[in-house]
Amino acid sequence: MRPRYEVAAVIRTFGKDYINTHHPNAYQLRTLRAIRNCRTEAMGGHVDHCSACGQIIISYNSCRNRHCPKCQGVQREDWIKARTEDLLPVAYYHVVFTLPDTLNQLCLYQPVLVYGLLFKAAWETISMFAIDPKYLGAMPGMVAVLHTWGQNLSLHPHLHCLVPAGGVSVTNKWVNSKNKAKYLFPVKAMSIVFRAKYTAMLKRTCKKQHVRIEPDLFEKLYQNNWVVYTKLPFKGVNSVLEYLGRYTHRIAICNHRIINIDDTYVSFYYKDYRDENKQKILTITGIEFLRRFTQHILPKGFVRVRHYGFLSSTQKPLLRRLQKNFGILFSSGKKSSELDKKPYEICPVCGNKMIRTKIIRPKRGPPLEGLPWSQILKYV
Repeated sequence: MRPRYEVAAVIRTFGKDYINTHHPNAYQLRTLRAIRNCRTEAMGGHVDHCSACGQIIISYNSCRNRHCPKCQGVQREDWIKARTEDLLPVAYYHVVFTLPDTLNQLCLYQPVLVYGLLFKAAWETISMFAIDPKYLGAMPGMVAVLHTWGQNLSLHPHLHCLVPAGGVSVTNKWVNSKNKAKYLFPVKAMSIVFRAKYTAMLKRTCKKQHVRIEPDLFEKLYQNNWVVYTKLPFKGVNSVLEYLGRYTHRIAICNHRIINIDDTYVSFYYKDYRDENKQKILTITGIEFLRRFTQHILPKGFVRVRHYGFLSSTQKPLLRRLQKNFGILFSSGKKSSELDKKPYEICPVCGNKMIRTKIIRPKRGPPLEGLPWSQILKYV
């Protein structure tokens, strides 16, 4: 079922006012323009005709931007199918590493630095506990997915990590986790180690790169406990795939959560975790909505899904040997897009093949870098 309102409609309604007020960078502007034009005539498309019943279908192209609410479904399915070849028949833990809001201001101005260190500190924390013989005594694996938002579109950087309940020994043998409880490693201890590692990395990097920070930032970072959360282990491959599909290609807000747009305000559903997960409605101005949405547009080229340990790309031969030891056979490695490719679309009315009769060329806008704001406003 198609949503009644879309993020694209918010951009069309409030985009120019937002740009005049907050002056986003060129990459954010291109992203907003792509979302606004997704699956419209501006992106181009094609016309298909059924010679049997005369049905005509006009299809417009997707922008395929990773921040677009319309473009994540197919990408998510392809990614999940590719990841099924990397799964092992073991339990998986869901571990969440969260940064304190003390770092929110730095996130806005140094996102690559802050988010990159989040990945690094989380992996080093997992690795430190995993190599300890008291807990595992083996090399772990991890798939980490970065989310930067809360339910109300506020800045809330956190890392969702999928960690197998075991690891690989120095002799390349599988070692099962020694802890059968609801957590892989002690959460409170992980929180202390994570805070120490991240703070030390941040201090070194800021000094090396001459990043200007608040004088008392590091003192504030140690005033509160940092949050590391672990869920019960998944049981079965289907549960793991459900997790992957839920988190890997999620964006800040989906179109179905938007319930109203008027001349001034945007209303959307959100879940209040502080009030027993109750679903509530938040109404904010359209300019504020776009400000919150834009702060979750990651820098160009920043990788938000990363693999570590024996699940990394460099350890594929080791992973295949482990799968062989578990009795798992994997496919030839063809992408799902190759396997599912169809020469023609099928007519939804009579079931015959559709014939492509026309190509609609996209309307290309100019590069936005270096243009004055008066010109940029014409293309957003």
